[in-house]
Amino acid sequence: MMRRTMWAALLLGSAGLLAGCDQLKRAPAKSDAAVKESEFPERPLWGDTHLHTSNSVDAFGFGVRLGPEDALRFARGEEVTSTTGLKARLSRPLDFLVVTDHAEALGAAKALYDAPRLLIRDETMRRWHDLMQEGPAGSQRAMAEILDARGRNAIPAAMINPDGAAERTKSVWNSNIDAVENYNEPGKFTAFFGFEYTLMQGGNNLHRNIIFRDGVDRVRTVVPIDPTYKATPDEIWNYMEAYEKSTGGRVLAIPHNSNLSNGLMFELTQPGGGPMTAAYAKRRARLEPVVEITQIKGDSEAHPFLSPNDEFAGYGVAGWELSNLLGNQPKVPAMFAGEYVREALKRGLTLEAQMGVNPYKFGLIGSTDSHTALATADEDQFFGKHSGNEPGAKRALQAQNLGTRKGRFGWHYLASGYAAVWAKANTRAAIFDALERREVYASTGPRMTVRFFGGWDFTADDLKGDWVRAGYKRGVPMGGELAGGKDGAPRFIISALKDPQGANLDRVQVVKGWVDKGGKAQEKVFDVVWSSADVRKPVAEKLPPVGDTVNVAAATYTNSIGAAALTTVWTDPGFDPKFSAFYYVRVLEIPTPSWPAFDAARYKLKLPADVRVKQQERAYSSPIWYTPGAR
Repeated sequence: MMRRTMWAALLLGSAGLLAGCDQLKRAPAKSDAAVKESEFPERPLWGDTHLHTSNSVDAFGFGVRLGPEDALRFARGEEVTSTTGLKARLSRPLDFLVVTDHAEALGAAKALYDAPRLLIRDETMRRWHDLMQEGPAGSQRAMAEILDARGRNAIPAAMINPDGAAERTKSVWNSNIDAVENYNEPGKFTAFFGFEYTLMQGGNNLHRNIIFRDGVDRVRTVVPIDPTYKATPDEIWNYMEAYEKSTGGRVLAIPHNSNLSNGLMFELTQPGGGPMTAAYAKRRARLEPVVEITQIKGDSEAHPFLSPNDEFAGYGVAGWELSNLLGNQPKVPAMFAGEYVREALKRGLTLEAQMGVNPYKFGLIGSTDSHTALATADEDQFFGKHSGNEPGAKRALQAQNLGTRKGRFGWHYLASGYAAVWAKANTRAAIFDALERREVYASTGPRMTVRFFGGWDFTADDLKGDWVRAGYKRGVPMGGELAGGKDGAPRFIISALKDPQGANLDRVQVVKGWVDKGGKAQEKVFDVVWSSADVRKPVAEKLPPVGDTVNVAAATYTNSIGAAALTTVWTDPGFDPKFSAFYYVRVLEIPTPSWPAFDAARYKLKLPADVRVKQQERAYSSPIWYTPGAR
């Protein structure tokens, strides 16, 4: 997460910065055009749009030694050896991957590590070099100090030299391009070009992942840019627009960890203050069509402070609600409204009513943000945030701070999440287009199949036939928009299937947001279909719990409760055609063990009572928006 500029004094050559890539043999040219697209998306494609390797300054500093090639092999289902020497393999391969190493100081930690000690004159820099040479523990301590200094703008002046950094950045980027292209196999596995733009105001997280739709010829014409302590996203938006204009290509940005922005990610005002302009809102909505709602550093759907009537709000907020990303600025409840996605969707409706444009009309995905080069989001084989957090008896209770502040521990990390994409083919073009049209959903890990269509004339009889075709022909899928001017209330086809290798489903909910006649944003959560409906009857609009089969000591559960599939056609009972609204689906599994429970069983541990040992994992669909029209 360090500035690209600060490392230039260490640039003693760029050769060998990406181990193994000079040995890569280029595969025969492959084309998206050779893959036939289906009429409608047939199954969700699963992937990770946010993964770091040894090329990221913090990942290398925390100890990871696996590069992009290892990450791609692992995502495709191959076995790799983790940095700590453990064998790692996904139970099921992913369909796509985006390696998003930090543009900031790309490859710089390795440059510091490799630098001859005699040439490092600054005492602080030499200390960090020596700590890295000591081994994993020393390297992690060095990285904590570097991140702390970054948050205080206290990086040694000797490290600032932007001209020298450019050569290293270009070299690492080109090596990364070669690796990604080598593993891209349209129709089977898609590897995207991308990077992370680590925008951060004094430790407040405003990060974006940048993903290109295009191939080598276009992407190689640019190199990643770092934020250099910029305060707003204008620089990266300028970069994206310039890329599209000069190449004819396409690129999008995905904000993440809004929960660590201290209220800055989803503001009601223009960044820096003043009324938000329609031009800004339109630009943001176009360039940032999707938000990462869940990942290792917490879940950003909803907070109990904002949604006190939602019994399932607050998933994955423990530890992360204390402060910003680097822990150098405490968080207060007044900041939550600018951090959580549900509130952002409501703010979007409010802003649209004021200026005619909704800056927060975005779809939802999950991804890992793993800094181990291993895209793991399964509780029983979670490889942690970084190499110092890979499987081991102590990791759940170890301090895991991005900096040297206190308050966060290993168990606060989530084994989350993945992106599910309804694409017509497994290609860069088809997946990117699905992201851009928001036909995507987020999962905290389980690979549930979730369909969500909105229309005006769906009935229960549609479920007896080809309801998917009906959904596309007579309505809109998740991410779509319904215009007013129709009679009656919108009707929604909703279907959720359990992960074939996972837990049964508890319930499916619809979360609605709208702005009332007084201009105040409102929300309501509806239980729309649930398991054991014959015996579980709502009381005062509250559904009884599904039950709990978790054996914490053994880290097991049974599918003796819940349902394998839940499907319904639902109509909003409180619909008012005069008011704009959004609707998204939240699918809840039955309770299952968390990764700390698996660790406790594996290593014979006794965990404190406050450690999360079981949970109800979930999926979030992208919303469908309703906008009033002439009648």
